[in-house]
Amino acid sequence: MTGRSVAPTNDAHCHFFSSGFFRTLGKKLPDVKGDAADDLPARLGWTAPGSDTSLADAWNTELGKHHVNRSVLIASVSNDESAVAAAVAKYPKRFVGGFMFNPAEPDTDTRIEHAFANPHLRMACLFPAMHGVSLDDPSTDTVFAAAQQHARAVFVHCGLLSIGVRKKLGLPSPFDLRLGDPLAVAAMAAHYPEVPVVIPHFGAGLFREALMAASAAPNIVLDTSSSNGWIKMHANLSLKDVFARALDVVGPGRLLFGTDSSFFPRGWQKGIFTDQQQALDDLGVGDEDQAKIFGGNFDNIFKS
Repeated sequence: MTGRSVAPTNDAHCHFFSSGFFRTLGKKLPDVKGDAADDLPARLGWTAPGSDTSLADAWNTELGKHHVNRSVLIASVSNDESAVAAAVAKYPKRFVGGFMFNPAEPDTDTRIEHAFANPHLRMACLFPAMHGVSLDDPSTDTVFAAAQQHARAVFVHCGLLSIGVRKKLGLPSPFDLRLGDPLAVAAMAAHYPEVPVVIPHFGAGLFREALMAASAAPNIVLDTSSSNGWIKMHANLSLKDVFARALDVVGPGRLLFGTDSSFFPRGWQKGIFTDQQQALDDLGVGDEDQAKIFGGNFDNIFKS
């Protein structure tokens, strides 16, 4: 077994912090000087994103440097779909377009149809706790119905929701965590069995519930992204334990590797890849199954 040689690697969870992203956040801050797309990154010590295509260039170079074959890029504020679509249009073999979608905003059906009509947008990302919309709300059902019609995926953030950039900028995060229940995701997924449904971060603290949801609905997959800091809320649980339990419940064919990478100059978070691969190596997970987790499952969902 030579886990270190597993290739290619695909990343199912990267954020596209575009100029539009920072301008949206800047509208909520009273002291922005000039263009928020320059001012806010400067405050944070980050690289300003520039144009959507120049940010796409940066991600393409960064992923190539780390031998990442393909990646989902997520437009990380509502109504920023055009930014990530521009990145995918420039590098269609490298990127898959995901986008935050707020069902609470008006004209849900028109907006989601318009987004899914774009071939560069393959996954709608729902944040129920952030947007205050339950999974059994009719507007959420509209998103799933459109995804099934257009053969798209839906990502649903569950559990703990903590957004680092908002904290660093002093923006409040009045999220209702009660709405991020994986069991509610299972109920919706069961109604739309052809839709790949991604629960990120192993359920972000609601690990048991995420496993239950995935057990109940075979179209649910778990993404492994981020440092998984939620683990500290579970007594005597390690990343190795998380993978062992997830593999026991859903198997290697329903885990999607991701990093939650987001900004420059940090770039792609290789350390997350290394830690996850080490956990799988320690469990004795063979190359074939690691190849599914780190690449093959992504390609099955997001066929190029």
